[in-house]
Amino acid sequence: MSQDHTPNTAADLDTLHDAAEDDEFESIGDHHRMAAHHFSAAAKHHLAAAVADDEGDDEANARHAHLAYRHQLNAVQYAEIAAMDNESLEDTIEDAVSGALMGEPAGR
Repeated sequence: MSQDHTPNTAADLDTLHDAAEDDEFESIGDHHRMAAHHFSAAAKHHLAAAVADDEGDDEANARHAHLAYRHQLNAVQYAEIAAMDNESLEDTIEDAVSGALMGEPAGR
């Protein structure tokens, strides 16, 4: 999956989800896209739960509330992975800058 690919269709999201299940991420951006996908799905299920509650459909309300919660958990997990990967990059950059300031050759 390329870094410049942004999912715009259900098929794109399905492809992205399949990659997530196979742990075939190529970039931090993929983690961000999966987090966004799950946050979006959580929001949709929250709205569906609200409508179900307004209509007195307790079964649909509970089902959508549960799905919203599960998507939210997945979204936070992907967001945390992306943040940790970004911190690793920051550490690498800080090490390179510190080394350069101390006169060490790059790549050490």
